Amino acid sequence: MSVSVSTAPAAAKTFAVCAPAALSNLTAEALYQLAVERGEGEIAKGGPLVVRTGEHTGRSAKDKFIVRTSEVEGEVWWDANQSMTQEAFDRLHADMIDYASSRELISQDLRGGADKDHSINVRVYTEYAWHGLFIQHLLVRPPMEERGGDPDFTIVDLPGFEADPSVHGCRSKTIIAVDFTQRIVLIGGTSYAGEMKKSVFTILNFLLPKEGVMPMHCSVNVGKSDDPAIFFGLSGTGKTTLSADPERTLIGDDEHGWGVNGLFNFEGGCYAKMIRLSPTAEPEIFATTQMFATVLENVVMDPATRALDLDDATLAENSRGAYPIHYIPNADPKGIAGHPNNIVMLTCDAFGVMPPIARLTRDQAMYMFLSGYTAKVAGTEKGLGKEPQATFSTCFGAPFMPRHPSEYGSLLGDLIDHHDVRCWLVNTGWTGGPFGVGERMPIKATRALLAAALDGTLNDAPMVKDEIFGFDVPTKLEGVDDAILLPRNTWADPSAYDAQSGKLAEMFVENFRTFEAYVSSGVKAASPTIR
Repeated sequence: MSVSVSTAPAAAKTFAVCAPAALSNLTAEALYQLAVERGEGEIAKGGPLVVRTGEHTGRSAKDKFIVRTSEVEGEVWWDANQSMTQEAFDRLHADMIDYASSRELISQDLRGGADKDHSINVRVYTEYAWHGLFIQHLLVRPPMEERGGDPDFTIVDLPGFEADPSVHGCRSKTIIAVDFTQRIVLIGGTSYAGEMKKSVFTILNFLLPKEGVMPMHCSVNVGKSDDPAIFFGLSGTGKTTLSADPERTLIGDDEHGWGVNGLFNFEGGCYAKMIRLSPTAEPEIFATTQMFATVLENVVMDPATRALDLDDATLAENSRGAYPIHYIPNADPKGIAGHPNNIVMLTCDAFGVMPPIARLTRDQAMYMFLSGYTAKVAGTEKGLGKEPQATFSTCFGAPFMPRHPSEYGSLLGDLIDHHDVRCWLVNTGWTGGPFGVGERMPIKATRALLAAALDGTLNDAPMVKDEIFGFDVPTKLEGVDDAILLPRNTWADPSAYDAQSGKLAEMFVENFRTFEAYVSSGVKAASPTIR
């Protein structure tokens, strides 16, 4: 193992010791065939595998637990992570072994992290063949001669196993339990395959800061001038779409590390949203929906013609596609890059307050990073009303952050300073009013503004300081309609904009109280102004 864990034993507690021999390290073709033979999925036009995840069409954040041992007691941010006793975990582990004893599992030796100096070897056991195909796409695939031996971590994924809260110390039949001491992750009661990849992200988020490496929920691409860019963003903000730029080389679309060697992808594939995917706006991602062995979750398909309907959200708003990164024609399969020139923080602002782009100081970038702001709208999740709902997910990935956000924030601030990185805020949400009144930010304008930011052109554009948030907003850029650059000017009623921006500023300030004791006076001063 390249990443060290001083508190853990020399090797992961393997599942194979007590479970029957698994089908080991099958090829993608073999997994695809097995999934079809088992009736786990259907073949769509062009060769993708269409599957359904049932009641779980996304992560089960409330069902995720970390085993609370003396070794990790002082390391984990328990305010945001649920604990499980070692005894409950051991009962769960034993019961999962018993469940698996009558089933033929899929076993794969994969890796988390493209930089071998900061990676982990992971053995993944899956009950479903399509889950095996999914995780083979998503993690780094070592050459066959490098597989085998003792893994650093073991992940056991049994969708058909149902946990018992009275026995296993959990909340429901669904369970995601991480034991950093025994180095094993147990997943049961959910067919949503994304839990596996996010478990690897959680592991690396725990290990890497001790190595001086910043783990990030972000996408990364590189321009022709060898100018890497980081795109932070929560789901639905455009992280995958905007990083898949035909003019830039894709390093990865979701999870990366930043250390002394530069940037590196944690994964070997992509996990893109499919709902309402456009062949015009997102041609590279759209093309993967017609490629062999792409795994399409909850995408509607005509049973006769096998044609996909990506606009149909009957099965899920969060329909997804998983594919190896080389399916994107301009992706770098090595998954590594130098140190970034630019950091872009993406928000989908459904309040219609944020400008399409703004330049951030280092302290403003730190404030936005710890805030992790975006907004959700009706129709994207159950229980949302008509009004937009502000979402603050610190570090743009709170559910995957085992450590206190201040640890990640300090690492990021030091790296920004050391490498003199330019920072930007980009709003891919609404303009001209909030959701229901305004319109979605034109992707063509977003791409033009991003291109100007990344190549340095935007630094020379005329700018004004936003009176509420304090960042610099460009007032003119060739090729972009000036009318959308200043959000207040896009509203029919400027006084309504003032009220809305004031409301959002109050939300920011209230949310940030949690972090005030951990940041510098400069970062605290980056708080929005409440009138």
